[in-house]
Amino acid sequence: MYETINSSVNYGGLELKNRIIFAPTTFGLSDEEYFEKIRRIAAGGCAMVIIGDVPVGKSMIEKSLFDKKGFAYYQKLTEIVHSYDCRICAQLHQSDSNMLAMLKYVPGVLTKKISMQELRPLLNAEVAPYISKLSVKKIKKITDGFGKAAELAVKAGFDMVQVHGDRMCGSFSSAVFNKRTDEYGGSAENRARFAVEAVKAIRSRLPELPIDYKLAVRQEEPHYGNAGVLESELGVFVPMLVDAGVTSFHVALANHSSLEDTIPPANHPYFKGQGCFLKYCDEVRQFTDKPITGVGGLTDPAFVDDQLASGRITCAAMSRQLLADPEWPNKVAAGQLKEIHRCVRCNRKCLGGLQQHQGTHCIYEKG
Repeated sequence: MYETINSSVNYGGLELKNRIIFAPTTFGLSDEEYFEKIRRIAAGGCAMVIIGDVPVGKSMIEKSLFDKKGFAYYQKLTEIVHSYDCRICAQLHQSDSNMLAMLKYVPGVLTKKISMQELRPLLNAEVAPYISKLSVKKIKKITDGFGKAAELAVKAGFDMVQVHGDRMCGSFSSAVFNKRTDEYGGSAENRARFAVEAVKAIRSRLPELPIDYKLAVRQEEPHYGNAGVLESELGVFVPMLVDAGVTSFHVALANHSSLEDTIPPANHPYFKGQGCFLKYCDEVRQFTDKPITGVGGLTDPAFVDDQLASGRITCAAMSRQLLADPEWPNKVAAGQLKEIHRCVRCNRKCLGGLQQHQGTHCIYEKG
């Protein structure tokens, strides 16, 4: 039963024991709580865990590979995941937030005059002027940082890296935010340059390392997503990224809009169906034969297996479903389908918990 889900695969040069990947997820938990979450997910039988938002430089906010404490933190994560015969991938990213501009909103947040939902569009409004005014020297330093971070990730035990195609890569890719008039702005080819240089920085330092790319897709009619790659420009971006060294793609909806769009609840007006983002995988497939991971409300084993068996996607990435039941892969392999806790996409304790500063959890959790 569900032979494709349980079959091994070569994912862009990395051997995976099955087709289920834990998607990069923001948790907002203490270190020990986070380690335990990741341990349970790895123990549940998925083939790979993607650790989200690993910065490509030193950071005062996030755990960084560039300092001893941060390196040890990531090293512990790789040890935990590997102990369950599971692969681990570092999602490398550079924030597109203007930290200086953010400071003016801190008092409003602390006094609760500005809610987290209200803060998001305020910060998004700062992105365009920030990236459009970055000096070329600063850009080169950031893109080179992807290569340095990848080297450190390998030393810490990561099996693969993923370039985060939202955040700064996504903002440079998007004409919504990128208003530059130099070699990094204007045409689709120029807007792809930042991401391409980030990938090349990794490939030049690590010729054999599998490189996944989170390809954030922006659509119009109706409009969803502001950063990322416009559907009509995938034919430009995808071949350029492959030529730069990308070995696989993780395809999702672009960010910098409502979080309820990128993490859609079951009653979303447009993305309510299972596999709601897989149509973007179909579009990417037109321009590459590289492995593709699909996401978007994937919960039902039969549906997932059908998408895999048809070749529509190579792997299926899940976040909320593996939060609802980390044992989903093991239960599917054992044929224990009735025992699976199905994610109902309510967003109450996962996205809702994060927005309320309570951490990412699930309604199925006890206590």
